[in-house]
Amino acid sequence: MAKAMWDGVVLAESDKCVEVEGNQYFPPESINKQFFAASGTTTVCPWKGTASYYTIEVNGKQNKDAAWYYAAPKPAASQIKNHVAFWRGVRVAA
Repeated sequence: MAKAMWDGVVLAESDKCVEVEGNQYFPPESINKQFFAASGTTTVCPWKGTASYYTIEVNGKQNKDAAWYYAAPKPAASQIKNHVAFWRGVRVAA
């Protein structure tokens, strides 16, 4: 069971994560949506496609663009469609 935590709060927890390039991608239904706010940030990966970001909001604090997902990944990354991965101090433990 993988778990993503930041500032003492569980952001996501699942035993159905997909690992890509060392990142755990959590299924969308495993995300505690109340802690996620859409961000206007996007980046492009040559083989996965365009990533969109969330800012994490916990206990009055924000962690800008600390989570990302691919809404329309390229075919090679279709298994992570809408799955969410983390960085910027979010601790992910398997």
